[in-house]
Amino acid sequence: MTGSVRLSSRRSRPLTPTARVRRLRRRITLLFALTSAVGLVAMAAWAVRADDVRWRDQMDRTMSADTNWALGLLETDEDGRLDAGVLLDTAGTACPPLHLLSVPPDAARDARRIAPADLVVEHAPREPCLTVGGAAVRRAAAAAVNADEERSLDGRTTTGEPVRLLALPFYPPEAEEDARPQGALVTVADTAAQQAGHRRLAWRVTGGCALLVCLSALVGHLLSGRAVRPALEALDRQESFLADAAHDLRTPAASLRTLAETALRGDTDSTDVHRRTLRLAEGMGSLVDGLLTRARLMSGTAVLAVEPLRLDQLVEAVLEDAPTDGHRVTVEAREAVVVADPDLVRRAVANLVGNALVHGHAPGARPRWTSRWQPTGRRRP
Repeated sequence: MTGSVRLSSRRSRPLTPTARVRRLRRRITLLFALTSAVGLVAMAAWAVRADDVRWRDQMDRTMSADTNWALGLLETDEDGRLDAGVLLDTAGTACPPLHLLSVPPDAARDARRIAPADLVVEHAPREPCLTVGGAAVRRAAAAAVNADEERSLDGRTTTGEPVRLLALPFYPPEAEEDARPQGALVTVADTAAQQAGHRRLAWRVTGGCALLVCLSALVGHLLSGRAVRPALEALDRQESFLADAAHDLRTPAASLRTLAETALRGDTDSTDVHRRTLRLAEGMGSLVDGLLTRARLMSGTAVLAVEPLRLDQLVEAVLEDAPTDGHRVTVEAREAVVVADPDLVRRAVANLVGNALVHGHAPGARPRWTSRWQPTGRRRP
């Protein structure tokens, strides 16, 4: 029970803004990969299908040409019976195997469809190079006779090898236009090499698609990273700003609370309390003003007023206005001209001076102020 409560509390815990942005990056990567995968799979399926149609069509054209040539060698005797003697003497029927099937006269006169069992085998090779079952040969011949055009289909030999069967219908001599076919000539061709090449192409296309999908996922991850990088940087700046603001406001707020508690107890003169309260209020006002300026600069609503200025004179002016409270300050500054925002530089110098006076030496010590060039080429007080 305790474990389930802990698990549910973890799942219901809201995500941080940074975690949501990173989750968005993962979703963009996944969407990019899925989109690429859909397109690549569609193209791969089309390519594999086109190759399958191509090799079958090419084989059918070759088989059709051979069968039409063999069909020209068929003869009919005086009784109207088929005579394959010239075909056997000229070309042979063993390789490629040629099967001659005819339609019975009574079935030819009827308008019904011819069943494979109705066909009569007029000739079949005795020792063919490809042995196909009689049912497959009859099925191909019946399809061609009923369709009144050539038909092809896939099959297998008695040993399980893939083959292609093509049936070409033929007509009796001096047949009328609406006459039904007299029979069909069926040939068989081996397709093991073509199917092996087709399978190799399918595997290559599949592997290429998988590789391209992985590559597209990697590219999508990189592009999504570049897309969300400004958001992550903005979140980092926001978190840093909030941390700095909390740190800067904690000390004056605590001091103001302590001063108020002291005033309530009546342990301090009211004039001194008011003076210190005014000083704290001015410090907090300056601090809040600086935080607001920083926030405007981060959001882009404020524009830097960059202009050339004398850094040494600005440092001297800030030190003249700073409350030293008994400290002795010595300025050693060389003439230097920098291009910057005077207000921001003045705030930065005043902040450094205030920190040095508060957290530095005790009153009476002589702090020294210098300015020098950094390796980046910018002058730093």
